Amino acid sequence: MSDRLKSLAGAGVSVWLDDLSRERIETGNLADLIKTKSVVGVTTNPTIFANAVGSGDRYNTQVAALGAEGAGVDAVIRALTTDDVRNACDVFADVNAEFPADGRVSIEVEPGLANDAEATLTQAHELWNEVDRPNLFIKIPATEVGLPAIQAATAAGISVNVTLIFGLERYRAVMDAYLAGLEEAAGNGIDLSTIQSVASFFVSRVDSEVDARLETIGTEEAAALRGKAAIANARLAHAAYREVFGSDRFTKLPGANLQRPLWASTGVKDPAYPDTLYISELVVDGCVNTMPEKTMDAFADHGEVAGDTVTGREAESQAVFTGLEAVGVDFADVLVVLEKEGVDKFKKSWQELQETVKGQLGASSR
Repeated sequence: MSDRLKSLAGAGVSVWLDDLSRERIETGNLADLIKTKSVVGVTTNPTIFANAVGSGDRYNTQVAALGAEGAGVDAVIRALTTDDVRNACDVFADVNAEFPADGRVSIEVEPGLANDAEATLTQAHELWNEVDRPNLFIKIPATEVGLPAIQAATAAGISVNVTLIFGLERYRAVMDAYLAGLEEAAGNGIDLSTIQSVASFFVSRVDSEVDARLETIGTEEAAALRGKAAIANARLAHAAYREVFGSDRFTKLPGANLQRPLWASTGVKDPAYPDTLYISELVVDGCVNTMPEKTMDAFADHGEVAGDTVTGREAESQAVFTGLEAVGVDFADVLVVLEKEGVDKFKKSWQELQETVKGQLGASSR
């Protein structure tokens, strides 16, 4: 057992792996990470599945069988991904039984649906029913159009991982959608204790975009702000979380679970920064940190837990944004760019996944 990751978990941070593959499941690697790295959950996205299916040959037999039955590319992708996620849910079943908020595995609706609320909701129901595991999360992007789907899915009793959150205004809208969904669910007689949710607040991508703009500005004042926006943004998000879920609106909902903040995009992209930056600086009880394995291993090797590094830092964090505005960074535009890039990136990965499966179907038919 990694003592450093154990200490992180002891500080109240749920350690989730931001990766999944059939190889991890079948070799026992995923089960081993639970035992040795304090891993209590998994997140996936189209990029992860594109990498998994495109590597090795563990999917070939199933692809060939589905192709022989006449299944098309999208049907094959659905079968491959839901099977992996279902099996991963089973690996985490014991964790989930002991800690219902954890032991969770996420599967995302197709990224091409990010601006179609009705189609997103339809696929959320389909994935929920096909995987058919109580410790599943359906990932729905927090686009403006996606908010009604988040609310409706929650109202139907579906546990949702809201993804691609970058800014505070949208984050508040996400929390509102969750609470509205819980209120509807309660009105429909659904046991609220069965509904879980996390809100995935992206971190490192904020620094990547802001730092690029600071470098373009080129002043000493701008340079002094590099590497500060992402952590400040996340800390202010946590302050908003504490406010909303400490309100009467939430506490009056019988049996309702918190929609925990999940720090996503925690792999450091700038080598000038410490490789555990977005873990050690975002330690707070009751949050999730989903990490690429490289980042997880770095923390296991040399990460430090110095108590709560989030609460009580609101004034300091707000000062960062005052500084960004003063040097000319339009943070509202940063958020627009990041959301569009996030959706586009996953669309591209989905297309790569389709091309990979198409090639495998072609090879199996020869």
